[in-house]
Parts: sequence; C-alpha cells; structure tokens
Amino acid sequence: MTKAVGQNASALKYDILTVLTAYGLSQDKHVQKRVLRLISLITARYNWQRDELCVGQIEIARMWCVDQRTVKREMAKFRALGWLVEKRAGVRGRVAVYGIDVAVIFADTKPTWANVGSDLVERLSGPQEPKPVDNIVPFHKAEIPEFSTDVWGQIQAELYRIAPSTIDNWLKDAKVVDMGQGALTLIVPSKFYKDYIETNLMTRIEGVARRIDPSLARVRIVV
Repeated sequence: MTKAVGQNASALKYDILTVLTAYGLSQDKHVQKRVLRLISLITARYNWQRDELCVGQIEIARMWCVDQRTVKREMAKFRALGWLVEKRAGVRGRVAVYGIDVAVIFADTKPTWANVGSDLVERLSGPQEPKPVDNIVPFHKAEIPEFSTDVWGQIQAELYRIAPSTIDNWLKDAKVVDMGQGALTLIVPSKFYKDYIETNLMTRIEGVARRIDPSLARVRIVV
C-alpha cells in the first residue's frame, strides 16, 4: 500500500489516521504533539488523489500556533522518520511538495495496532496463509538475511523491514565505496540498477539513511 487511492481508498485514509493516533497516544507528550501536528496537516491539507501535501510554512505555523523555526524543525523530523517524502524542494516563491510514505508509517506504528483492536491488526496485516492440508508438503519460508552492524548494514535491515523486495531485487549486491562529508556512496552492478534506484528508491533510501545516521545528507549511486 503506497497511496490512498482506488477501491479501498476511504478505508485506508481512516486506517492511516487511526494508526498514527494509536501510536501517538502510546508515546510521551512530545511525540504526541508531533503526531497531532502531522494529523492536522493530513486532515486539513492533504490531497489524497494526487498524494501531495503542498502548504507553505507560514500557513503551517498558523495552524500549529508556532513559529516558522518550529515548522522547519518538525518537517525535517517527519522527513527523517520517513513519514513524509519530499517530492519537490521548496524554493523562493514555491512551497515544497510532500507525499506520505504509507509503508513506513505502518511499519513504525505496527506495535500499537493491537491497542485499537484485532480487527485493525487483521485488516492491515493482510490475508492469513491457509493451514496446509495433511497431504501437502508446505514450502519453507525464506529466512530473514543477516546484515552487518555498520551503518549500511543497519540501513539495509531497516529497508528490508519496510519492503523486503527493495533489498532482494535492487540493493542486495550494493557495496559501500565511500562514506564521509555527509554522503554515503554505493556501487551497484550496472547502470540499469543505478537508474532504477535513483528514479524509484532514492527518496526512501535517503530517508532511512538519515534515520540511522542523521549526519548523512545524501546517498550517491555509482557503477
């Protein structure tokens, strides 16, 4: 689930707000306030059809009853968490555009779903696998891979937790060639991998990277 559009859009919108509320209420007052601020933005200004949040800092500050420095700090925190993904950077005369990363929000809030009820857990966890019939030999599930304990290993582990295919299909063979001055440089097997990762996965990779190591401002892909 990546966007609240299509057949089950209405239910998904409520589920996103529900899991955020349940998660916020389980945390301390500072996190509660941060989650409430995000919920206010989603309910008041989020364009679900276009999967876009496009609102200026002055308007956000007025809505939150804070100054613009607080807005900048909180929006940076949402990006670092991976809950908001920057689609277009803000420049003079044009506000930034953000999208919601539903997968990351669901992954981060999953421990508190049971506080709402088993129906929410079952609905968001997807259909359960049927029990095998006695005369059918079940396939063994693939084991979760082990990752190194360095920064890249931690990033891989978090990406695998959110979306295993990101690692299995695209980043399994990526290697670190340099890390310094706020940048992590990865080498991949071919230009095809590089182009796909930069086009489709870079926002998520950089969001997770900043969560693991806030000093990382960007991720570079080379061949």
